[in-house]
Amino acid sequence: MLPLVYHPIYSDLELPPEHRYPITKYRRLYQFLCEQLQIAQRQDIRLYEPEPITVAEIKQLHCPDYIDALFGNQLPAAKMRRIGFPWSQQLITRTQLSSGGTRLAIEKAMQHGLCIHLSGGYHHAHRDFGSGFCLINDLALAARHALTLEGIDRVMIVDCDVHHGDGTATLLADDPQIITFSVHGEKNFPARKPSSTLDLALPSHTNSDDYLTAFGSLLKLAIAQYQPDLVIYDAGVDIHRDDELGYLDVCQAGIYQRDLLVLGQCFDESIPVAAVIGGGYRHDHQQLVSLHAQLVYAAMNVLGIPVTPTL
Repeated sequence: MLPLVYHPIYSDLELPPEHRYPITKYRRLYQFLCEQLQIAQRQDIRLYEPEPITVAEIKQLHCPDYIDALFGNQLPAAKMRRIGFPWSQQLITRTQLSSGGTRLAIEKAMQHGLCIHLSGGYHHAHRDFGSGFCLINDLALAARHALTLEGIDRVMIVDCDVHHGDGTATLLADDPQIITFSVHGEKNFPARKPSSTLDLALPSHTNSDDYLTAFGSLLKLAIAQYQPDLVIYDAGVDIHRDDELGYLDVCQAGIYQRDLLVLGQCFDESIPVAAVIGGGYRHDHQQLVSLHAQLVYAAMNVLGIPVTPTL
């Protein structure tokens, strides 16, 4: 059975016209999966709705002063501009629920071996500031939560968003139980890229074959070396050749093969995987839907659930 985590609030955020962030993609992806896979009528796919992560838990990772200022609408305007969203209570509620969704995905992955969160991947949030549409770091929060669960002594975050997971790297730099592995464009955001445990920086215009060859060999070595008890997988689709902020040349079939590579290798090693959909940027939000759907298709393939991916 494949658990999916989703909440309607993910796309319920009012943003200025022409804002860069594709806020409607979460609802569009959910609707697409409901229509194409008939989720409501299936026994082999199940939807779960998260609870918001608590402020107290957030403050265990992030600076309490930053969280108080952020949640109380007291951050200076320059710091909100760095985040990239106008402040609203809706934004705060959405942020807590999305982080709660990644946490829930970990718990369901431990029960079922695999779970997909239809949001998540806010890896640019640092301890005392947000950046790049990221207010709090759901990946780091979820990884820390995972270490409190029975049977988990080491977590690996495999971050395949095209942008470097800088916030995750800095937040978890001193935690030997969490391995951070970032696969990203070397000439992309952010300009300053702190060291993850493992970094694979790919040149602009890297194509599907070169991406899969470089990533596949390093992933195999990383899993063999660190032997994680859980993998958190950020399956960003901004590596696609038509992404407006990506600068790589990976095709849709290449995204499916990447997702299949990660999920399949973990499945073969009996390592639970909690996956988030990560980034992807188009003015036409609907164009992102089929790309993000590849993660679900790959998961179904790994679990032996019949599906024909649209490549």
